Amino acid sequence: MRAPSRKAAARGVPFSPSPILAVQLPAWRSRFVLFVLFAAFVVLAARAFWLQALTTDFLQKKGESRYARTLELPAVRGKIFDRNGEVMATSLPAKGIWAIPDAIEVTPDKLKKLAQLLEISVPDLQKKLDASGNFIPIKRQVEPEVADQVLALAIPGIYARKEYKRHYPSGQIASHILGFTNVDDAGLEGIEYSHQKDLAGQTGSRRVIRDGKGRVIEDIAYIREPQDGRDLTLSIDSKIQYIAFTHLKQAVEENKAKAGAIVVLDVQTGEVLALANMPTFNPNVREGRNVNHIRNRVFTDTYEPGSTLKPFTVALGMDKGFISPDTVLDTPKKLVFGSKTIGDSHAHAATMSVAQIIQESSNVGTVRVAQKLQARQMWDMFTAVGYGQALPRSFFPGAVAGRLKPYKTWQPVEQATMSYGHGISVSLIQVARSYMIFARNGEIIPLSFQKVTQPPQPQRVITEKTAIQMREMMERVVGPGGTAPYAQVRGYRVAGKTGTAHKVEAGRYVNKYVASFVGLAPASNPRIIIAVMIDEPAGGKHFGGQVAAPVFANVASGTLRSLNVAPDTSVANVILPAAPVTESM
Repeated sequence: MRAPSRKAAARGVPFSPSPILAVQLPAWRSRFVLFVLFAAFVVLAARAFWLQALTTDFLQKKGESRYARTLELPAVRGKIFDRNGEVMATSLPAKGIWAIPDAIEVTPDKLKKLAQLLEISVPDLQKKLDASGNFIPIKRQVEPEVADQVLALAIPGIYARKEYKRHYPSGQIASHILGFTNVDDAGLEGIEYSHQKDLAGQTGSRRVIRDGKGRVIEDIAYIREPQDGRDLTLSIDSKIQYIAFTHLKQAVEENKAKAGAIVVLDVQTGEVLALANMPTFNPNVREGRNVNHIRNRVFTDTYEPGSTLKPFTVALGMDKGFISPDTVLDTPKKLVFGSKTIGDSHAHAATMSVAQIIQESSNVGTVRVAQKLQARQMWDMFTAVGYGQALPRSFFPGAVAGRLKPYKTWQPVEQATMSYGHGISVSLIQVARSYMIFARNGEIIPLSFQKVTQPPQPQRVITEKTAIQMREMMERVVGPGGTAPYAQVRGYRVAGKTGTAHKVEAGRYVNKYVASFVGLAPASNPRIIIAVMIDEPAGGKHFGGQVAAPVFANVASGTLRSLNVAPDTSVANVILPAAPVTESM
């Protein structure tokens, strides 16, 4: 057979047709698959062009997330000063110990040492280190010296972060005023809470580069500078605060009382010069705080004020022209209202002048005055001085309104009992402020926890004549024959009123007492108001004149001298009767 020529070979030799090699699929399907693959490559190329040429932010952010971090720069919380510039709260440098669990490399010996430095048990520390997350807090607000020792262990994945820790130089003495902050330096109670926005400031931030083990190796840029919080100057006088706290603590301990509270007000400005509660707490110690000790009883606890409310009923009667200090009223032993009987806890004359009613604190005499008044008139007086109304939340957190029923619902016996302070509940701060109308010749002003630079706007409640007459009558309360001779202050005239009331539990009066005294001094031209409340005294005495009045005398004496208030009477020995008159309950 002859071999094919080169020319024929160049043209190729056709294969013999075979049914096995024959294509069974339609030709358009292979073309469609080819088109889809081509389109996919076009989309991928377009996407790559879009990401790498037109919009690079996405990939850059993804890349930076592997090595760059945004760190917070804490702002320094504002300081709190008293009215004389003494520091009451400040922020000290501290460190937070944090961990990156994935980067942790620690030997058993170093783990034990780390636990000792941070005062954490080894199992608890190991649990924190095994937690999932990028950045885990191990312990916050560690002393800088301790943080330096932690870093000296050179444990990969353990880092220190700059923080601040709140410090209160006065400790428990002013704790209920200042409150405290949490681990993030945010206010939780007291002034720290009510002025959180001003004190906190604004945190800043910066961008840094970290290596594979999370260590900062370079700063990129500051995104935002931190803005420190504003300093705050309070109306509190630290010297007066110490005096008030010390004598309240002594009275609570001596009388074996459940609790106690005191507040000192400046009559001229409405400033709170001192405020204390017992039991108290140390705001510098976070662990083991008792919730009951944190409660600011001056604002949050209500009680029946008892006889401290009598001057308001009598003042209203005088202001309306129904009575005068010399008006003589029938004062029988008992007054009957249906099934209810009202009397006094001590014997008195069948007739008494209005001045005697206040001096000897007669329930019956006060009810006689109230019977000349309309329920609406008494309700208007009580609301005008702030009873039944909460102080603004911005003034102090947790302040309560107390309880004052609408006058339209009053029964005759309810009007009678409210005239001498039963059937109505108030807070100590409300009572202290209400006595402004007697100290300021009939006017009342707002209270302030900040140092006042502008005179407050007063509101008249009673006439000047009535206020002066009430002060004169309340001076007799403190003198011989009154219920509060233990409230006398050497060198100063004092006016005030005692209060003793049974406590109400489960809707019933029980054999437990709240003893109180509210006074102002000097009586000739009042500068201060001091309200004292002792809850459940159990030392053998329970009347306000026995338990609360001595606290007033001691605090008033120190306060008046601290403020350089001139004496308004000859300096003579205080005369105390052998058996002071006890007020009716």
